[in-house]
Amino acid sequence: MINTPFELVTSLGFAAFSLLLLAMPLAFWAVSSQSRAGSVRVMVAIANLLLTAQLVLRWWQSGHFPISNLYESLCFLAWACTLTQLLVERSWPYPIVAAAATPMGLGCIAFASFALPDQLQTAAPLVPALRSSWLVMHVSVIMVSYAALLVGSVLSLAVLVTDRDEYLELRSSSIGSGGYRRAISATDGGSLELHSVNLSTTEQLDSLSYRTITAGFLLLTVGIISGAVWANEAWGSYWSWDPKETWALICWLVYAAYLHTRLTRGWQGRKPALVAVIGLVVIAVCYIGVNLLGIGLHSYGWFF
Repeated sequence: MINTPFELVTSLGFAAFSLLLLAMPLAFWAVSSQSRAGSVRVMVAIANLLLTAQLVLRWWQSGHFPISNLYESLCFLAWACTLTQLLVERSWPYPIVAAAATPMGLGCIAFASFALPDQLQTAAPLVPALRSSWLVMHVSVIMVSYAALLVGSVLSLAVLVTDRDEYLELRSSSIGSGGYRRAISATDGGSLELHSVNLSTTEQLDSLSYRTITAGFLLLTVGIISGAVWANEAWGSYWSWDPKETWALICWLVYAAYLHTRLTRGWQGRKPALVAVIGLVVIAVCYIGVNLLGIGLHSYGWFF
């Protein structure tokens, strides 16, 4: 019987984990059978609602916005990943999106629920440095940017492993949701006609990855700027080369390089997707690696 808010919070997280765990093999089965993944989207949506309820209850329990420790931030990241997945699938409801993105939310909530010790899952009062209105602005924007970049990067990973022998033409910088328009000059009178071009599965994945990473990059930029302003208010310096700050900058540079290759059209094929996959590793180091070391002003603590 659940009789404490903490037990209810953990139970909601476990319920979301169970739904995502069930949804993942169904998503892979839908990809292999070329069938619809409507049931997977329903389960991911319910898991997102459960994570929403978990965060709201945690907020009520702790008295502050629930992103102050590693457990809360992982739950928030799982919520943001599932929400991003649902938004991407709304643009293109193809089962490979669910197969690629569902493991991200599942991994976050699994790590929070089963890898962290109880003392890191328990709500605690905010330290003085975090008692600021900048907490919600900075940390929530950063976490949502991580979610968008993670989902966009795993879609790029799907680009690398899907139809590897197929030629991939980068069309995602053009206009439109399938986004590409081909101009053809007519023979009579020199008039110009525009014809839609159907994108292949790989090109559609590439387009979704590009747009998701673009949104994540813009949010990451806002998050870094807001963090610098907050740091100046709290510590009198905009930038202190803290390990988390340094890796956030590296992350920003990697995705800036990815967008640069897309906008300049200098690289064709799957090379930009490889840069996005490198960004996936950089985010993992920035978010989890710094906490494993337990150093710096932004560390949530060494949990080994």
